[in-house]
Amino acid sequence: MLAVIVLTVIDVAVFGRGRRVISIRAAGLWSAVWLALGLAFTLVIYAWQGGVPAGEYVTGYLIERVLSLDNLFVFAVIFGYFAVPSRLQPRVLLWGVLGALVLRGAFIAVGAAALSAAHWVIYLFGAFLVYTAIKLARSKGEEVHPERNVMLRFTRRFVPLTDGYRENRLFVRENTVLLATPLLAVFLVVASTDVVFAIDSIPAIFAITTNTFLVFAANAFAVMGMRALYFLLAGMLARFEYLNYGLAVVLGLVGAKMLASGVYHPSIVLTLIVIVVVLGAAIAASLYATRGRGRGAPTRPRTEIT
Repeated sequence: MLAVIVLTVIDVAVFGRGRRVISIRAAGLWSAVWLALGLAFTLVIYAWQGGVPAGEYVTGYLIERVLSLDNLFVFAVIFGYFAVPSRLQPRVLLWGVLGALVLRGAFIAVGAAALSAAHWVIYLFGAFLVYTAIKLARSKGEEVHPERNVMLRFTRRFVPLTDGYRENRLFVRENTVLLATPLLAVFLVVASTDVVFAIDSIPAIFAITTNTFLVFAANAFAVMGMRALYFLLAGMLARFEYLNYGLAVVLGLVGAKMLASGVYHPSIVLTLIVIVVVLGAAIAASLYATRGRGRGAPTRPRTEIT
């Protein structure tokens, strides 16, 4: 994971440097870089561990990468609710991504330990994913309510906040009193939101592989590319009208794969093909159905943040 650390430092130094609005060109460049690196890591796994682990990694990476698209809808709603200036959004997402890596690492460790201690846990994961898939398919674009977030309510109750942003500072001292800025609340809501999404995505990738290194690598590359992807797709999020159905099908199939793991083991190649076809069809159908639609706020956040 040394490569992820080095690339993160470069990303922070170049893409996240300064107090400026991220251009579409820069966001597109870094989205392409992280996507290329995530896919290229497949070759490293292939040379190191062979074809099967390489297939497991790239399948898990694509699942995590596409599931991260749902995060972007909610991030856009959070930024709108808190009226976060565009110049401050890159810093918030940076902190959120770094926090997500730590939180997901903890989830992966717990999930791996549970599977190692009791194999039947995989059936719980499978049932949960099938339930999530059904809930997602039946969703009709429920509203997201950042004001109901537990972390936000806790912050407002116990930590005094300033009446506005103080650039990229989380705390300031005014009249000898230490105050938090609204940016701290935004960061806590973003970080806690990722926990909700990790609950879905981590069991999904464990259906592909139980190799903790591959699970974390796939998550790391997917999450690190999420920040640039947000600024690239921010104006197009409303066009992913049918993405929830594609994700529901993928989660349902992955959950069914877990439930049937005792009697049926589909090949990684078949799994990868099905995922690509389903998600590609959902995205293509969305773009076709919403052709001509202008830029706008996202209208299909997946879940209510509680």
